[in-house]
Order: sequence, then C-alpha cells, then structure tokens
Amino acid sequence: MKNSKLMSLLMVMVLVVLAALTGCSSEGSEKVEGGEDANVSWKDKDPEEIKGEITFISQRTDIVDTVFPEYEKEFQKKYPNVEVNFEALTDYGGQITPRMNTEQYGDVLLLPTQVPIADLPNFFEPLGTLEEMEEKYMGVEERAVDGTVYGIPIAITYTGVVYNKKVYEEAGVTETPRTMDEFIAALEKIKENTDAVPLYTNYAAGWPLTQWEGAFTTVAGDPAYYNQTMVSEKDQLTEGKPQYELWKLMYDVANKGLIEKDPLTTDWESSKAMMGKGEIATMVLGSWAIDQIKSVAENPDDIGYMPFPTNADEVIFPLGADFQMGVNKHSESKDAALAWVDWFIHESGYSVEQAGGISAAKDVPLPEDLKNYEEQGVTFELLTPAKAGEEGLLDKIDKEAEVGLWLEDKPKRIVEAAIGNRDESFEDIMTELNADWNEAYDKVVGE
Repeated sequence: MKNSKLMSLLMVMVLVVLAALTGCSSEGSEKVEGGEDANVSWKDKDPEEIKGEITFISQRTDIVDTVFPEYEKEFQKKYPNVEVNFEALTDYGGQITPRMNTEQYGDVLLLPTQVPIADLPNFFEPLGTLEEMEEKYMGVEERAVDGTVYGIPIAITYTGVVYNKKVYEEAGVTETPRTMDEFIAALEKIKENTDAVPLYTNYAAGWPLTQWEGAFTTVAGDPAYYNQTMVSEKDQLTEGKPQYELWKLMYDVANKGLIEKDPLTTDWESSKAMMGKGEIATMVLGSWAIDQIKSVAENPDDIGYMPFPTNADEVIFPLGADFQMGVNKHSESKDAALAWVDWFIHESGYSVEQAGGISAAKDVPLPEDLKNYEEQGVTFELLTPAKAGEEGLLDKIDKEAEVGLWLEDKPKRIVEAAIGNRDESFEDIMTELNADWNEAYDKVVGE
C-alpha cells in the first residue's frame, strides 16, 4: 500500500515537472526576438500601443542637448507614449563598458568596440537573422554572431575630398578631377589663380593625415584588395601598388608646394572656418567632416565632396560602418527601444545631417550630391571582408612591420621629406618600409 501511494506521488511529481517544462518550451519557441509579448512583434502593434521610458546613450556630447531632444519630438509624433531620455559620454568606450557589468546601461546604446564580438549576445537583444537583415541594411555583418545581428550602423560613412566649389570655379577648374594627374593639375590652377591654399594637410594635428588611408579602396579600384589581396602578396609598398600610389600623391602635392606654407603650425578647428571662407580649397577627410565644415561656412552650398582621385578603371566610394546601435537585452521597455532604433535609422536624418554619411537602411535614398556621382558611374561599396581564417591578418602584418597604415607617423615623415625637412627621398622611405613589410609578411604568413 505504501509503495502504491509512493508511486502515485512520484507520477504526479513527474507530470508537474513535465507540464512546467512544456510551458517554458512553448513560451520560448513562440516569443518573437526583440518583442515583449510572446506572440506579437513590436512592428505588428499600433504605435500608440507601444509605451515606456527609455534612455539612449551615445558619444555625441555636442548634440545631446540640442538635436536629440528635437528628434524625440518628431519620434513622439509617431510614438506618443514613449519618452526618450538622452545621455552622452565623452569617453564612450571607456565609460560604458564598466556599466555593462550591471544591467543598467541604458535601453538603446552604441555597441562599444571594446566588447568582443562573440560576447555581444550576453549584452544585446537580437535584431534579426543576418540573412534577413543584410537584405535591408548595410554593415550589419560587422556585429553579427552565429548568423544573428545585434547592431545596425547609425551611419555609413565614406572617404573622399572636401572642397570649396567657389574656389575651384574661380581657379577655372570646371570638371571634377578624376585621375591623380588631373587632381594635381587642379591644385596647380588654384595656386596660380586664387589666394587659397590648394590642399591643407593639417599636419600639426596629425590625425587628419590618417584620413588618406580611408581612400585606399578608391586608389585600388577594388573593394577586396585591402582585406584579401594585400595579405596574399608581398612588395605592397612598391610602385604601382595602391599604398605606394596613395602616399606618392601625398608626397607630390607637398613637394610641389601645393599645401600650406608652414605645415608645422596648422590648426584643425580654424581650418574648417578657413575652408568655409574660401581660404582653403581642398582637404582629404571622411564624410563626417562635411557637416562640421558647412556649419561654419559663410555659404554652406559652397562646400562640396568628391571621390578621391584614382588611376583605376572604376571609381569607388569606399563605405565604412559608423558605430552600431543596439538594444540592451535587459531593457524593461524593449518594444519602445526597438521602435526608437528603427525610427532613428530610417527617419531621423542623423546619418546625413549629423554624421555626414548615408543611411545604413537600403531603402533610404542617397543625398543629392552623391546621386550625381552615381549617375556618372561612381559606385558605393563596403570593403570585402577577409577570407575565412584570415581575419585580422593584415593588421598583424602591419603591426609586425611597424608601418602603421592607419597611424600618423609615416604620413608625417612623407610630408617632412617632401618639404625638405628630412634628408631622404620618397623612394628611400618606400624601400625601407617595403623591406620591413616583406620581413613581417614572411614571419606572419610564411615564406
């Protein structure tokens, strides 16, 4: 009798456990990723149904109290029951990562590069499968883990040449220079026919010289060259190779006296106003700088942007993803947070107006200036990623060789040699760097 009662009790307990497990399994399988309700995606709800108070944390200390509150007003026209608070950090990565040891790191935030990509699922809400998201957005593959996307770029930026249209017109430059020879000829016309500095290097600040590296793909004419070809061949700093040609243009422009008279005394902040006044004709910068220069220009319409000169058959505007925006997986208002991300990417205008780029959303049209280049056959392409097993290989070779493709040391050395402050030629520099590169290549990749 006792055994019979015990067996009955055990059977009841097993059934209870199974029921509980079945309930958990059902809820997990029916829940839509990124939604608060088990069966309903936030996108399927009426905007007025979405409610909550969220905090968006970003790096934009310059617009956190001005532009972002205006964004909230526009957002609330569509989502009236969502309140958005804003916070900006001066040292974004350094300040946000300690907070991620807790669950209190805002509701929407930028994915810090300090967090290993493989660890993103521990902190961020899934936004969709990579296959689905790639059809709608650019750059999402950069923050995907095991086929799931955790961030969308707040903007897609590109590198080219910022220029003052009025100065170019006064100099008699009527067509956008395409090749490197045409570019130098245009700068020489500016020197001869105007009082403007043809090209301002911003040498003293240092970092503006690293902006030239962003135009590497334009010089190569191949989006796969940087991550794939460059790690498969030695002698990357010899005549005819993209890196050589890129730095040779920098040298030639300086050597021909087409830059500021005293590069050692340049000033980045004042250079923006100087370009706006027509005192500077050209600067090589990422698209992020367009709005900054226009904001201090006497006539913003005078400021234009063109592709970096290239001798390649195809002209490419190389695209790169800005910070990625994601949702805290611990947020108590995920629907509201996801709605903010969607609106910010598609409707805010941030990517063009504040980041000087284009939207990551493929259904958002290009700005008018870029449409003109597209009509001329210029293409916009993201860099082809490294082949499987070769991720980070280029960086390893570069660091081992101590060339510093994205650092300011070598470009500064090139400018100094060009203006006579160093007793060495461009060929001297390239021969030395190429030898260092080949030695590093053999060590990292193998003979």
